[in-house]
Amino acid sequence: MVVVGSANVDYLISVDRRPVPGETVMARGLRTLGGGKGANQAFAAALAGAEVHFVACVGDDALGEQRMAELASVGVRTALVRRAAGSLTGLAFITVTPDGENDIIVAPGANAALGREDVDAAAHLLAGPCVLLAQLEVPHPATARAIELAGPQARVVLNLSPWRRLPAELLGRVDVLVVNEVEAAAMWGSPVGTVAEAMEAGRALRGAGPSAVVVTLGAAGAVAVADGLEEHVPSPPVEVVDTTGAGDAFAGALAARRALGYDLLEAVRYGAAMGSATTSRLGAQAVAPGTSSLSC
Repeated sequence: MVVVGSANVDYLISVDRRPVPGETVMARGLRTLGGGKGANQAFAAALAGAEVHFVACVGDDALGEQRMAELASVGVRTALVRRAAGSLTGLAFITVTPDGENDIIVAPGANAALGREDVDAAAHLLAGPCVLLAQLEVPHPATARAIELAGPQARVVLNLSPWRRLPAELLGRVDVLVVNEVEAAAMWGSPVGTVAEAMEAGRALRGAGPSAVVVTLGAAGAVAVADGLEEHVPSPPVEVVDTTGAGDAFAGALAARRALGYDLLEAVRYGAAMGSATTSRLGAQAVAPGTSSLSC
C-alpha cells in the first residue's frame, strides 16, 4: 500500500490544565515523539502487517533523519520520502491533560513542500492493485494527484482530516471515506455526537461520492456505511492516557487490513482495536492490539 501525507516530530507536554490567555502553567513533563498524520498512519499500517511505501517530505535536519529511522524500524519503506533542502522537519506542539484530551498546534515545515512531482514518483505503485491512504495535512495538489494516479485496481482510503471541502469528482474516486464526528458534522451540516447521528451522516455522505463512509466516534467506536452494510463497531475498553494519534492509528490499521484482503467490517473492527490500544499510552505512534500493556 501507499501512504501519502505528513511527517512531524511531536513535542508532547503534559499539564494539569490548560492556561487561560495571559497565564503561565508549569508542565508535568515533556517528551519528543514521532508524529504527523501521514507518518502515524504509515506506522500503524506497518504494525497491522501491510507492506507500506511512504510518500512525504522531511527537512534536511537531524529530526528528519530520526523520523525516517523510526518508520523504517517497523518496516515502512521510505525511499519516496524527499529531504527538502533548506527546510525544517514539521513540528507539532501537543498539550495533554490528565483526562487524556489534547490540543495541537502544527508548524508544517517541510510538509508544505510536498508536491505533485513527489507523488508522481509513486505512479508505478498506484497504477497497480494497491490501497492508497491519504489525508489533508499536506498541500491539496499532492493529495489530489495521488487520487488521480490511482488506477482501476487501486482502492482509495481518504481520511478527511483536517477537514476541507473537496470537489465532487475527487470524492467520487474514494472507496472509503474516514471522518470523525467533527469532520462528519462539517461535511454533513448537522451535529454528529451519537451512533444514530453518525449512521445518518454516513448515509448522507455516501451521496457525495465515496463508496463507503466510516465515522469514528472516539470511545464509542465507529460506524460503517456501505452497500448492504450499516454497522456500529464499539471500541474495546482501555484506560485512556492520551488520545493523540488514535484516529490515525484507526485509519492506518483499516487501510492495511483492506490491503491484506479483509472486508470493510473486519477492517473497521481492527482499526477500532488499534485506535483504542493507542490511547493507552502517551504519544501519537500506534500500538498494536494486545500490546497496550507496553511500558510508556
